[in-house]
Amino acid sequence: MDNTIEKKFRTPIIIVSILIPIVVAILFSVKLKDFGINVEPLSFLPPIYASINGITAILLILAVRAIKNGNRSLHEKLMTSAIACSVIFLVMYVAYHMTSESTKFGGEGIIRYVYFFILLTHIALSVIIIPLVLFTYVRALSKQFDRHKKLARITFPLWLYVAVTGVVVYLMISPYYV
Repeated sequence: MDNTIEKKFRTPIIIVSILIPIVVAILFSVKLKDFGINVEPLSFLPPIYASINGITAILLILAVRAIKNGNRSLHEKLMTSAIACSVIFLVMYVAYHMTSESTKFGGEGIIRYVYFFILLTHIALSVIIIPLVLFTYVRALSKQFDRHKKLARITFPLWLYVAVTGVVVYLMISPYYV
């Protein structure tokens, strides 16, 4: 078991896990137009990044199946792809919000409460999942497979929830895009 790799990455993971939500929150409120940058709204991105969330969910499920079937190599490739998808999602999400006005959910009644519950849990868990994914990944890289597996049992369902609810949030709000 090689704890030195995890120790080496502990501080960068913590810093990245704090910075990403802060930077996203700041960039979410920044509009390029406010800085004189005349760019067309990237209104085509939401269905693309929602699809990437869906692909992430599929990759996660396939990765778990691969490792349960003893295919570590495929598992590694699928997990690396899931992380790449999450990064691509994040870049597109921020780009969309820097060029477009936020869309308000127009549903009424109980569906409004359901939407906001899903949205709020999605957002909260998307912040929590960052260090979990990174520590889980580093434990695999450092061949700490027992510790990796323990943390993956927590990381997997939370990450899957974030990926799936990203699609659900998009589907629920998509009728209200202008």
